[in-house]
Amino acid sequence: MRLQDSVALVTGASKGLGLEIARLYADRGARLIIAARHPQALDRATAELRQKTEVVSLAIDVSREAEQLAEAGLERFGRIDVLVNNASELGPSPMPALESLSWQDMERILRVNVTAPLHLIQLVLPQMRARGSGVIINVTSDAGIEAYAGWGGYGASKAALEQMSRILAEELSGSGIRVYVVDPGDMNTEMHRHAEPGVDLSGLPAPEVSAPAFVRLVEQETAAFGRFKAQEMAVLAETGR
Repeated sequence: MRLQDSVALVTGASKGLGLEIARLYADRGARLIIAARHPQALDRATAELRQKTEVVSLAIDVSREAEQLAEAGLERFGRIDVLVNNASELGPSPMPALESLSWQDMERILRVNVTAPLHLIQLVLPQMRARGSGVIINVTSDAGIEAYAGWGGYGASKAALEQMSRILAEELSGSGIRVYVVDPGDMNTEMHRHAEPGVDLSGLPAPEVSAPAFVRLVEQETAAFGRFKAQEMAVLAETGR
């Protein structure tokens, strides 16, 4: 699949990694459907991206308004070729130990990090199946496979997202639809600053380092499923491997 003239839906695209992915997709000629919860930041991102490509932009909570997002994109473009489930919820900041994490906060984390991606996948799959092609990329974290104190809610949700992705790929075997899980790695982003308030993150890579992996997976990867570390992919690309 080429991004040129394709249609990509990217959640959490007003800043950070989501915005960097949207920028690269726009540079490659993709038309965009983007969403985020913060209207002002999303408006700035939309204005920038519209200088390069067509953009449908909705300031929504994807855990509650996924239908509105998918319907707006399909009405405008007629199809969605690439879905990037990037929007994520950390929960309270600073993040509490599991014994102190309220069930209401845990429910919110799961709605954004697991239920919303599944809902969007269900909404885009029928037209992907009809064409026999599509790419679904779910953004995960090493917190989904490693046990970090204080990251219990977020980590558990990403572990669920990863297993859901594996099962989805198995169920879609032979359909022409590819499913990928991408760990972007530690980054100097607003979200990470909320996760660890007061910690100096200046030595961490910016999201620009991880974003190219999301282009490579669409245009170069052919496996039906894979778990990838974006920053390792960037190193391999630099060395020509």
